[in-house]
Amino acid sequence: MWDSPKLYTIESTEMDLDLFASGLGKDQVVEEEQQQQQDELQLLVDFVSLDDWDFDVVPLQHQSNVEKTFQTKKSYEITESKKSMETPLPSALKILKDYNNRFRRSKAENNIISMQTDKSKCKLSTDEILRLGAEKFIQSFTISREEAYMFSHPFASSFLSLSEDDTRNIALVEYLLASAEKVGQKEFDRAQNLLNECDKSCSKKGNPIQRLVYYFCRALHDRINWETGRGTSKGIGMKRLAYIEDSLMNLNSSMIAAHQSVPLSQVTQFAGVQAIIDHVVESEKVHIIDLEIGSGMQWTILMQALATNQCESSFKHLKLTALCTKLRHKIEDTCERLMSFAKSLNLSFSFNIVMVEDIMELKQEYFELDDEEAVVIFAQYFLMRMLARPDKLDALMRVIKGINPRAMIVIEVEANHNSPVFVDRFVEALFFYGAFFDALEDCMKHDEKSRTATESEHLNQGIRIIVAAEGEERTIRHVKIDVWRMFFARYGMEEVELSKSSLYQANLVLKNFACGSSCTLEMNQYCLLIGWKGTPLSSLSAWTFS
Repeated sequence: MWDSPKLYTIESTEMDLDLFASGLGKDQVVEEEQQQQQDELQLLVDFVSLDDWDFDVVPLQHQSNVEKTFQTKKSYEITESKKSMETPLPSALKILKDYNNRFRRSKAENNIISMQTDKSKCKLSTDEILRLGAEKFIQSFTISREEAYMFSHPFASSFLSLSEDDTRNIALVEYLLASAEKVGQKEFDRAQNLLNECDKSCSKKGNPIQRLVYYFCRALHDRINWETGRGTSKGIGMKRLAYIEDSLMNLNSSMIAAHQSVPLSQVTQFAGVQAIIDHVVESEKVHIIDLEIGSGMQWTILMQALATNQCESSFKHLKLTALCTKLRHKIEDTCERLMSFAKSLNLSFSFNIVMVEDIMELKQEYFELDDEEAVVIFAQYFLMRMLARPDKLDALMRVIKGINPRAMIVIEVEANHNSPVFVDRFVEALFFYGAFFDALEDCMKHDEKSRTATESEHLNQGIRIIVAAEGEERTIRHVKIDVWRMFFARYGMEEVELSKSSLYQANLVLKNFACGSSCTLEMNQYCLLIGWKGTPLSSLSAWTFS
């Protein structure tokens, strides 16, 4: 076993950067290119430099605390209605009901209620405002008093005197839900009138609710224009997906700021890296096949862990293969950054690119496999993009099965945004993205520029694909871990338990963030769910092939 490596800090890598910079040529063009590479390398260092990260070995005194932290939450009995509803609830309202029930159980379990004091003086959290707005919307239907009581807020006595901001925000959510309902019923004129009312109060520079509603309103406007023939959805999904993919390949200041301020991505990355180490711990050659490498930031974590242990372990070489169907030049930029970073750590490293125009063309032999390598497949927010094309997903999985890796580490969105029913999908997306807007508000309150960029460049695109597009244009589709389990079973895949070391890494990340206590971790069988204030947002799981 390896000893617990400590990740490099910024200070410990600056000398390597100085050495890298000292070799620059005098030619002005070369100087500028190399200066840019140096700046990008420094961003790499800044991206992952945190003190006191220990991989693999969990101190014994922490083990019991980790086990307690990740115990599955106790189930709570839900009070059943004594009388049936006079009017059956539409499926979307049943989803809202489910959210309210989960909200009541969660708040009862934690015995807390969030009383925020942000710049807009909102007393309620984003999540609570969404649920109160949903409750008002639900009660507009003809239902029995008993059923209405089931939707009553568990802390109703605390909300008898709402602030003006809270009251306006609750009404804003109610109008938004009503508009979505009318869109689902094809009553576009009425939907447009409701949206016009929303437009008067929402803003991309307001409080979290106003910003959330602003982007959902934009998506509903797109939807109405498409449904009424005033616009077209042709190409909208692919264009927005391409925008997301391109932006994720770029290492920019807003991405760095979000990564360093919001714990969600670092939890999955550090715990995921530990899961990889668990499966290659005794190997001399490690081969990672990344299905969606993005900017490659996740591999700087692994590199530092491997470099720190080179003397004590049998490890000799890391090979990284990036799969792509486009943007090869972007991946080549990522390759250069990672090669420079590996050089600064004196780590033996190689980088390959496997590019095919269509996943259907992918073959096992393209990956240049070595019998002495320990191969791990890393799928981070990639499989969900193929749900709209099951033939391509099946082709990919058959190639992966043929490779027979030591493990496949999967990070996916934990949400159900794949319903064919528009309103159901809208409701699920509203609560899901509401948690993200709340997280950005809490964690990036002192960096409004980066927060706004993250919301408009990333969250906005996902919202508009889910809400405004249909068919193959709906290129982003999220399903929960239960669905992935059934899917992976078709290929003989078995879910394996994440180690206590992985869970320790996840817990350790949160301790390094001021807002870490709002990030929730819980186990769903062997899968780790990462959420915000009780709303699951992503999942981390490990799989082997039987």
